[in-house]
Amino acid sequence: MRTSPATAPRGLLATRRLLDPALRCAIARLDPTTRQVASYHFGWTEADGTPCSSDGGKAVRPTLTLLGARAVGAEPARAVPAAVAVELVHNFSLLHDDLMDGDTQRRHRTTVWAQWGPATAILAGDALLALSQEVLLEVPGPTGPAAARTLAVATRELIRGQVQDMAFEGRPEVTVDQVLAMAEGKTAALLSAAACLGAVLVGAPQDHVDALADYGRHLGLAFQLVDDVLGIWGDPTITGKPARSDLRARKTSLPVARVIGCGGAAGVEVAAWLRAPQEDTEERLVQVAALLDAAGGQEWARSESAAHAEAAAAALAGLPAHDDVRAELLGLAEFVVGRVQ
Repeated sequence: MRTSPATAPRGLLATRRLLDPALRCAIARLDPTTRQVASYHFGWTEADGTPCSSDGGKAVRPTLTLLGARAVGAEPARAVPAAVAVELVHNFSLLHDDLMDGDTQRRHRTTVWAQWGPATAILAGDALLALSQEVLLEVPGPTGPAAARTLAVATRELIRGQVQDMAFEGRPEVTVDQVLAMAEGKTAALLSAAACLGAVLVGAPQDHVDALADYGRHLGLAFQLVDDVLGIWGDPTITGKPARSDLRARKTSLPVARVIGCGGAAGVEVAAWLRAPQEDTEERLVQVAALLDAAGGQEWARSESAAHAEAAAAALAGLPAHDDVRAELLGLAEFVVGRVQ
């Protein structure tokens, strides 16, 4: 499969202008060693601390947070603390994920654990997680603690999903429904929180918060399906991660679970491959990727991703959002799916 970078929605660029100064101020609170590591991870510096301009990620989650505030009639600047907190939690998870997955590259740079060691990556991630709560709890009034609780619950769900994801590795009996339940935590929980957190922070009505949370949940499932496609068939020059990384880790991702669940010769062969104890060669990984593709795993995952993007759009029906805000939220859903077009 040939992947190509989707065109980023306008809102992602606008988010950077609001987010980055506040995010840098938050990171400045950390001790000097952790601050250097975090600055490198965010793409602000080289490993030696020299300033640079590197890819710091697409900022999808904080963009959702600011759009969520706009969708309920608030100025996006009021939701900046929530956007910062969401970005901190997301990057906490990335620092730990890279270590658990053994990934040495992210965004075309050496990962933190590969650069400084596992202990540094763990501590830096922990610092970002603690900082996310600190930022929200400083917001005056009752909405700061409410937003902090929303994000804490989402983080707990994220961790639950990650625990399940690791438990599923190499297990051919895992069903599509079980993997989807895992994805509800690992990916959808934080995107759901990101979508509604700005609305929570500005004190929006609960039905509006719920609608945005539902939008984010479906968007998260679409995101996970796309990630699972890229984890098998993605181009490393675009994804910034090694080719067939999910197969190398023996992950029972959604395309893998789908092919095994459908049975037939392809399902039996993929299940036998997952059970096999020997280390895979690159040639064997290429064969497995081709087998999954021929059995419809990629096509199914892309179709399901598009269906969840449509469900995300439908969740916005009850919001008071102006057409331009609604268009940006719909554009984000299209952007997520478009990463594999």
